[in-house]
Amino acid sequence: MDLRKLKTLIDLVAESGIAEIEVTEGEDKVRIVKHPSQAPVAPMAALAVAAPVAVPAATAAPAPATAPEPPAGNVVKSPMVGTFYRSPSPGADPFVDVGSTVKVGDTLCIIEAMKLLNEIEAEVAGEVKQVLVENGQAVEYGQPLFVIG
Repeated sequence: MDLRKLKTLIDLVAESGIAEIEVTEGEDKVRIVKHPSQAPVAPMAALAVAAPVAVPAATAAPAPATAPEPPAGNVVKSPMVGTFYRSPSPGADPFVDVGSTVKVGDTLCIIEAMKLLNEIEAEVAGEVKQVLVENGQAVEYGQPLFVIG
């Protein structure tokens, strides 16, 4: 697999909402994994170094980042991989903001996964202390989304 195809695959993963892609071409196999905390340049650099070696299976995996200190309060985590949306439609007000009071069952956000819009509801009552994800950002399973205190 040539370097141009690898760059095209990396660009595809970086621009889309998918978290990873694996492509097999003959005996060559490439797996590209996207992590939201990493800049898109690093995976390309890792593949560019691996490509001249002509290894049949190349993997682009970032080095683990140091874990930030967990926020105080109840952390609402993503139940799935997808795209995070704060409001029901573009231009509409967000479901919740920092300082909003929520009850159990109130909608906090929407996560789009495989063209399905999934409403994420509050499992605890309280005040929204932090919104940890930007609108339109790709999220991973278990990624913290909100802090409710």
